[in-house]
Amino acid sequence: MVKYKWVALSNTTLGVLMASINGTIILISLPAILGPKGIDVNPFAPGTFIYLIWLIMGYNIITAVILLTIGRFSDIYGRTRLFNWGFVIFTVGSILLFLTPGKGNTGAIELIVFRLVQGLGAAFLFANSTAILTDAFPVKERGKALGLNQVAALGGSFIGLILGGILSVFDWRYVFLVSVPVGIFGSIWSLLKLKDNSIRDMTQRIDYLGNIVFGSGLTIFLLALTYGLLPYGTSVMGWGNPWVIAGMISGAVLLIAFPFVEIKVSQPMFKMSLFRIRAFAFGNFASFLGALGRGGLMFMLIILLQGVWLPLHNFSYSSTPFWAGIYMIPMTLGFLTMGPIGGALSDRYGARGIATIGMTIVAAAFVILTFFSYNFTYLPFGATIYMLGFGSGMFAAPNTAAIMNSVSAENRGISSGMVATVRNVAQTASMGIFFTIVILALSTNLPHYFNIALTSANASGLATYLDKIPPTSAIFSAFLGYNPMQTILSQIPSSYLSSLNLSSTTIATLESNTWFPLALAPAVMHSLRDSFYIGAILSVVAAILSLLRGKKYYHPGGQIHNDPNGEDANKLRPEINKGEMKGKEVSKNE
Repeated sequence: MVKYKWVALSNTTLGVLMASINGTIILISLPAILGPKGIDVNPFAPGTFIYLIWLIMGYNIITAVILLTIGRFSDIYGRTRLFNWGFVIFTVGSILLFLTPGKGNTGAIELIVFRLVQGLGAAFLFANSTAILTDAFPVKERGKALGLNQVAALGGSFIGLILGGILSVFDWRYVFLVSVPVGIFGSIWSLLKLKDNSIRDMTQRIDYLGNIVFGSGLTIFLLALTYGLLPYGTSVMGWGNPWVIAGMISGAVLLIAFPFVEIKVSQPMFKMSLFRIRAFAFGNFASFLGALGRGGLMFMLIILLQGVWLPLHNFSYSSTPFWAGIYMIPMTLGFLTMGPIGGALSDRYGARGIATIGMTIVAAAFVILTFFSYNFTYLPFGATIYMLGFGSGMFAAPNTAAIMNSVSAENRGISSGMVATVRNVAQTASMGIFFTIVILALSTNLPHYFNIALTSANASGLATYLDKIPPTSAIFSAFLGYNPMQTILSQIPSSYLSSLNLSSTTIATLESNTWFPLALAPAVMHSLRDSFYIGAILSVVAAILSLLRGKKYYHPGGQIHNDPNGEDANKLRPEINKGEMKGKEVSKNE
């Protein structure tokens, strides 16, 4: 008979893997979804960039906003019950996405709404999987179990890139259909097999004030961050928009006020007292900075591959989304190599050294990436992104295991929600930061490089027209696998185009695979290097915080129920006693 702990691991890992894959599966499949064979959205039409932003970020925004509340509900009403609901809600969202009836802007809005439903289900899954595993596994095996779960959580983000590219070749609706049978199977399996081993206190009350302050603050802040990326008036970005400024300020004020509200509330949703535990506090701070530096990385690398490198190496624009996913495989392999090993090693040696080395490797990989030109040799590039995945895997599982081992059993639900919230907020904010860097760099440098490229192609008369194209449209078209110049030339009034007397050779040059990437590349590299430097700095700080987490620590109340497989908690007494001793040592240091 299979022990319950393995049932819990396989089921929660399936849920987290499904949710993580769908977080990124859309990045590669957007050309098929939004293209002529999909809902047919024109990347150069005014206002369409907002659909790209929301399709990419909406899923993460709803997940980040609701995670903490679900973690609190789990401690009151049971983790497995809410985990089951996560499978059901996610499956419903996937079915709705598969059946999306609309076309054009209407279809885009429908997709965004249905993605939000998916994101809600993902929040239920993310918020409870870690706590369910911590309940099911004894102290000595938690690192290994959480390591495998973390491989699913972060490895799924990389797998989504490849899977989205493959499925969208056949039909864009398959991108969403693939989750339906998995979701149905997971719903039934979790309902029948998962047990609620949590310690619940039904007398606890919902922290309504904390929910309102945190949910409102984070929603307003992330919405303002999103709309700050859109053009406003004559500016290429909306940071001067009064509504964006008001949203950023009011959202920040609410988020700053949130910890003070939680200190005063008798039964808070976000237990500030947990930050008195060094392993919990420093682990979460390191996780936040690591995710902030890494969250937008895949987006930046996809822009480089799809918009520049692949076209320069004779890949057609229509095939670049698929091949971008293929060429990102080394990062996935790096994470899959080290994720499970890192968790197992942390069970034996503790998280501090392993996690710190992992973030140091990530920082080094970021620095190495700054030395690549836009027309790089793939082998060293592949080795570097493998290094990034390897370091991320080395950090993720030990760090999560150390955080969850540092709290008592009755606080695991809220702790799991806090851990997932910290990571998801950082990833979402990271996307906004990197989007801003890209758009600012393009708006500053793109006209200059376009003018140089047009002059060399004997088409300087087009400079006035191309200067009017927002940089967001250039990103959008490259991201969707369009041949940008074919699309641009087709939209220029024929009378104006005729007046320029462009030769057939000039037009052929402009529409070739290489002209637009060569014009775009210098501006893109400016933004990429800035992003990599920022990622390196954040990773170094995360490594320092990881180093300062203190000695290996198990909370004295971390194993207070019998294992469902019949393993009496008394068998683990030496480790619990060791944890109590270490807990005392840490408390002295605090």
